[in-house]
Amino acid sequence: MTAPLAPTLLGAIDRLLPELIDFRRDLHAHPEVSWQEHRTTARLRERLEQAGLEPRGIGETGLVVDLGAKNPRRRVALRGDIDALPVRERTGLDWSSTHDGVCHACGHDVHTAALLGAGLALTEVADELAARHVAVRLVFQPAEEVMPGGALAYVEAGVMSGVDTVYAVHCDPALDVGEIGLREGALTAAADQVTVTLRGRGGHTSRPFLTEDLTYALAKVVTDVPAVLSRRVDPRSGLVVVWGRVTAGEAINVIPSTGVVQGTVRMLDVGLWEEIGPLLHEVVDGVVAPYGVDAAVEHIRGVPPVVNDVSAVAALGRATMAAGMRPVPTPHSLGGEDFAWMLHESRGALARLGTRAPGGRVFDLHQGDLVIDEGAVRNGAALLTLAAAGEWTRVEQHD
Repeated sequence: MTAPLAPTLLGAIDRLLPELIDFRRDLHAHPEVSWQEHRTTARLRERLEQAGLEPRGIGETGLVVDLGAKNPRRRVALRGDIDALPVRERTGLDWSSTHDGVCHACGHDVHTAALLGAGLALTEVADELAARHVAVRLVFQPAEEVMPGGALAYVEAGVMSGVDTVYAVHCDPALDVGEIGLREGALTAAADQVTVTLRGRGGHTSRPFLTEDLTYALAKVVTDVPAVLSRRVDPRSGLVVVWGRVTAGEAINVIPSTGVVQGTVRMLDVGLWEEIGPLLHEVVDGVVAPYGVDAAVEHIRGVPPVVNDVSAVAALGRATMAAGMRPVPTPHSLGGEDFAWMLHESRGALARLGTRAPGGRVFDLHQGDLVIDEGAVRNGAALLTLAAAGEWTRVEQHD
């Protein structure tokens, strides 16, 4: 980007910061769960229209806004997720959730305020973006917290059409505010659901040889399926199967005729994610075959892995330093993130946004006591803004 541009954009963000913090606190006090983000959408629409932008709805909640060139040579998208979680808040903050049992326990209020700040700052250089043949698309996306995620619905609605690069941030309470976690390649994992239902002839526990001992077979599924899979796939794929629910039987001396085990299967490799379904069926059938039970496997695909593009990570690194922040390496996560659907359509990257007060407590996401240093609002806005503005460098490199 040209030298004067970064100070101009950062100055705009600093002027906007008190408003952005107030906006974030308002969202925090009025959280809305996935697909129910009506007030959040209305507040965003009001502010964006006030800035002279023309937001358009995609479905009932969420917004998309375009600015810059009408017929661009490059289009960059910036995504912020807007939904909250069905979790009771326990922070005691003055702007705590007013909706019982719902709160922004994952920092999406910060993501939303940061994206709003980026959009408002970029309007100040919209003419220059247009002159450089660059367009910016702001994507305020609902329903990240449910599978397969609102990002998939937005992709199917054409939101990623014509987008060359897409960026997003996610709060990370393990990083200090002012730190930006960056990683090339796989950052988060695919997250699928799997249910195995066994059926067989039950009976009395004193005569297991007259039954198909379904409980024993179910236990073998729990222990042996993950073990067999670990020998059938490349360990570098990061595959892990973890069971969260096992149900069978009603009495201690009765072998049941049905049993169910449910859990998640996660991996960092996109290729394996696309092939794992048939392999799951094969392995389960092989494990239960000696016991004579019937097995039904239900595999529900959730989200693919987030795989960060190398050049997009480099662009985020440049934007991080231009904004006066510090890029740091960040590890893999086996959590799921529906931003991955957008990366299936375009190259791009997700950055970890530091939210911990330096020297302060390390909080966990998805917990009702999560407290975020509000300096993260400025940092998220700055990172997204400068990453978007930097896209015209790519145009100039090809002139």
